[in-house]
Amino acid sequence: MLQVRLPDGSVKEFPSSVTPKQVAAGIGAGLAKAALAAEIDGQIIGIDAALPSEGEVALRILTKKDPESLAIMRHSCAHVMARAVMRLFPGVKLAFGPTEPGGFYYDFDLEHGLSESDFPAIEAEMAKIIKQDEAFERIEQSRDKAVQVCRDLGQDYKVEHIEGGLGDHNQLSFYRQGEFLDLCRGPHVPGAGAIGAFKLLSVAGAYWKGDESNKQLQRLRGTAFFSKQDLEQHLQRLEEAKRRDHRVLGKQLELFTISPVVGAGLVLWQPKGAIIRGLMETFVKEELRRRGYQAVYTPNIGRVELYQISGHYPYYKESMFSPIQMEEGELYMLKPMNCPHHIMIYKARPRSYRELPLRLAEFGTVYRYEKSGEVSGMTRVRGFTQDDAHIFCTDDQVPGEFAACIEMTKHVLQCVGLDRYRVRLGFRDPASDKYVGAPEKWDRAQNSLVEVCDRLGMQYKVELGEAAFYGPKADFVVTDCLGREWQLGTVQLDYILPSADRFALEYIGADNRTHQPVMIHRAPLGSLERFIGVLIEHFAGAFPLWLAPEQVRVMVVSEKHEQYARDIERRLAEAGFRVQGDYRSEKIGAKIRDAQLELVPYMFVVGQREAEVGGVAVRDRLEGDLGSMSVDAAIQKLQQEVASKAVRKTFSADAAVEERSTANEY
Repeated sequence: MLQVRLPDGSVKEFPSSVTPKQVAAGIGAGLAKAALAAEIDGQIIGIDAALPSEGEVALRILTKKDPESLAIMRHSCAHVMARAVMRLFPGVKLAFGPTEPGGFYYDFDLEHGLSESDFPAIEAEMAKIIKQDEAFERIEQSRDKAVQVCRDLGQDYKVEHIEGGLGDHNQLSFYRQGEFLDLCRGPHVPGAGAIGAFKLLSVAGAYWKGDESNKQLQRLRGTAFFSKQDLEQHLQRLEEAKRRDHRVLGKQLELFTISPVVGAGLVLWQPKGAIIRGLMETFVKEELRRRGYQAVYTPNIGRVELYQISGHYPYYKESMFSPIQMEEGELYMLKPMNCPHHIMIYKARPRSYRELPLRLAEFGTVYRYEKSGEVSGMTRVRGFTQDDAHIFCTDDQVPGEFAACIEMTKHVLQCVGLDRYRVRLGFRDPASDKYVGAPEKWDRAQNSLVEVCDRLGMQYKVELGEAAFYGPKADFVVTDCLGREWQLGTVQLDYILPSADRFALEYIGADNRTHQPVMIHRAPLGSLERFIGVLIEHFAGAFPLWLAPEQVRVMVVSEKHEQYARDIERRLAEAGFRVQGDYRSEKIGAKIRDAQLELVPYMFVVGQREAEVGGVAVRDRLEGDLGSMSVDAAIQKLQQEVASKAVRKTFSADAAVEERSTANEY
């Protein structure tokens, strides 16, 4: 007897195995028609999958209203796209075709070079397939049979994947739709007719399995939604994202540059960008000082042995730069992370429980070898600076220290207007062998994270397999103004690196005996490069006053007021503002327009009236003309805005158009 427990708590009994679709039909014809997939005991399955013949299962029927259904439908759309490409370009070899945030892609090996000019034909063929509404049929095969099927189809990449990546799978699945058969674990929607509005987005090169030594394939990307309205809104967001691209704005606003002569993924901060970076560093350093952290500095290079002891070298060897052979035969490498260096500072002398918690902080630059195809502006680089800190504490101090790290991360994000985020608790996957340390230590660390988050009333989601190899972590996944998610700040709990198997850290306790400290890794910003790249796009380059490279621009209506304006410029500089003067002979409208386009937060306009009364006409980049006020009042207004680190609203490309038209009125 099979018992199926539904979300409302009711239980339905069946004498033998049934499918989720049959369960839905028993509830109602409307639900059966709307059903796209199902969730059984937390696992997503196809609507026609067989449930166990006995026991009890928790079942949830998924329809368009459930967020999980969108990814399932997009995966099915990727198959439809691959089928259309194979119809149009015979001889295509298939690689991988997964979903990704915002859509899906499929990698192809074919002689024809795909371009946007091919999109209409591919989309038309996809529309034909969807209109036919053929079912997605799941076929189970033994591993040997699956290899033979792929060989018969001439799909060499699938054969290689089965023999290599799926070597421990004895049973594999295919999905058939019409003449199209593809190795795939699924699930899929019942039929192609469930696919809503879709759009092909781009085509680019991609190496097989991401390895530059492998053949380069063609990656065709697309997206799909259940409604045309949702698709149109998504495409509008993509257009806005293009206008906010930090690589474009960074060049236009002279914030940073990346030179091929210096090297891919290595950021050169220009003066304006360096101001923003410096302000963020100063802000975080002041927070660290206030919270009892001590600043340290460590070198950008270290012996390979250091990272072998920590375990980073064997676990992340492929992501590190190759070791450097020294004359003495020793191997050194560019520092891939700061924690082993901070550990050696802790070990520099014996420690007492009276010193704990010991909080060591550093804006440390580290280096990772990102593959050339993965490097992107400032959000994916090869050299980056972390606002890194490591806390060495006792077991009893863990909850308080971890809570303080969470609170500081929340505060930092709030001060830059990134107040929409979720917390992801990355835990160890018991089925994986990549994690080091005893299971009981992992259980203790993971329970500590849950207790702290519960005590703080924070919403979080546990994700197995997302932990660092040495301990669980809490990642802050931030949502920007366009609804995109970015993983930024992180706090990690570590019982492993301080252990006798690694660095053997100790302290003398109140009982005069040696004990092992616990280590907390934390970085509210994460990578400065990535963080500021995200901020550039979030604000579209229009930073809040406290972060703006140029805060005020003083400009004159005519040259005869220049001396008075220069005096105002001097007073602003003495008050600590980043200010420039525009004393060109251009018309005032042109000067205002230039300041607006350069995203200067405030403009102080000086004319005859202002010179006579000793005031300024204040213009706000966001709100327009604020009228005349005394210089002291204007300075006080700006000082209050800086002190509060106010983030009034984000700047959009549409607002830029409005500002241009307004500026032209002068």
